[in-house]
Amino acid sequence: MLPTIRTDWLTAAIDKLATISDAPAPAVTRILFTPTELAGRAFIRQLARELGLAIREDALGNIFMRWEGAQPDLAAVATGSHIDAIPLSGKYDGVVGVIGALEAIHALQEMGFQPQRSLEVIMFTAEEPTRFGLGCLGSRALCGQLSAADLRQLRDKDGRDLDSVRQEAGYKGDLASVALPSGHYHAFVELHIEQGPRLERAGIALGVVSSIAAPATLRVLVAGEGGHAGAVLMPQRRDALLAAAEIALAVERIALESLSPNAVATTGLFQVLPGAVNSIPSQVKLEIDMRDTHLETRDGMVTAVQAAIHEITQRRNTTAEVQLLNADPPAVCGAEVVAAVNKAAEQLHLSHMPLVSRAYHDALFMAQICPTGMIFVPSKNGYSHRPEEYTSPEQIAHGVKTLALALAELSLSASQPVSISASQPVSESARQLMERLENQSVS
Repeated sequence: MLPTIRTDWLTAAIDKLATISDAPAPAVTRILFTPTELAGRAFIRQLARELGLAIREDALGNIFMRWEGAQPDLAAVATGSHIDAIPLSGKYDGVVGVIGALEAIHALQEMGFQPQRSLEVIMFTAEEPTRFGLGCLGSRALCGQLSAADLRQLRDKDGRDLDSVRQEAGYKGDLASVALPSGHYHAFVELHIEQGPRLERAGIALGVVSSIAAPATLRVLVAGEGGHAGAVLMPQRRDALLAAAEIALAVERIALESLSPNAVATTGLFQVLPGAVNSIPSQVKLEIDMRDTHLETRDGMVTAVQAAIHEITQRRNTTAEVQLLNADPPAVCGAEVVAAVNKAAEQLHLSHMPLVSRAYHDALFMAQICPTGMIFVPSKNGYSHRPEEYTSPEQIAHGVKTLALALAELSLSASQPVSISASQPVSESARQLMERLENQSVS
């Protein structure tokens, strides 16, 4: 017997959540712990209650919605994603993995399936970095990468600390209680839109993720000397913007020269002071994102960018402060999870292909505490993080059916799967990189 998906219900639920937004349709804006985001959380809880799921929330606001298995003492199988949305984004990113997971549970319930291991849907807190400048807050804290002390140090752009904001939102528990031990979950599998064009171009229904790229983020503060645009002659200038512009071009060049096909680098933030047309820029803040599935390549790009910053700022008689905000380990998906997804796709006669996830997701951090996998469904034109983001109801239903069968397979697994993630050795490398670059000044 195969699962039946309520496609109309899925579409209606996704559309309803999209109306809970601080931006006019078709755009969606839902930022952590705002009244709008809290209303979105209430909607998800309502859907979970309708399925009879037990709901638990931790001190950081991660929501756990549990279907108790016949052997509740066994480690559960988890799925889920996020509902927070960057400003003026679309309605499918993350949401498909939460509402779709709830529908997968419903489909299994309707089949009369009885899980042995409990099945748990997780709505992660703040996958997007919009408010506190660091993505995947909930899953980073769950896997222990962010301690309670780390979380308390986070501030939003208005200077408000995370601890105060989450308590105002009703989350008053001990932040030290958020981290889960390795082995707490038997496995984790996340359903997500691809956010790229590969599946659509190939005419393939599903992507079975084999690995998730490792991101590193540099914050660079370039300082020069301001002055009147008409009064300071060109040979005497110490223009911070021109130095920063050279740095951004160097970032692009370094990624293009990499031998890895999965290496990407982006200067996504570029803030200029004082920001007047008749004033020489005195200060520029850049944030640089570098990713690859191979840690050596990613770290090599970070080192090359740091060297380029040093050379450019010296030559232009400017200075730079460089801070490594994060250097996360890549994840190789768990063999048993990948096998369960492939088996489900074959049972459903759905075309599927292995994919590398170049975007990172909560699954990247869950891979540090349990074997993990991901299912991708196509994104029209590869669009994401914009109002035009779209995945058809039929494509979403394919993903939900596959997720349901994979969850069922994993819930019946008697043995603890062996993770093939390389996260332990690369975590050490990431720590070494952070020690070398954190708060480094370049003159």
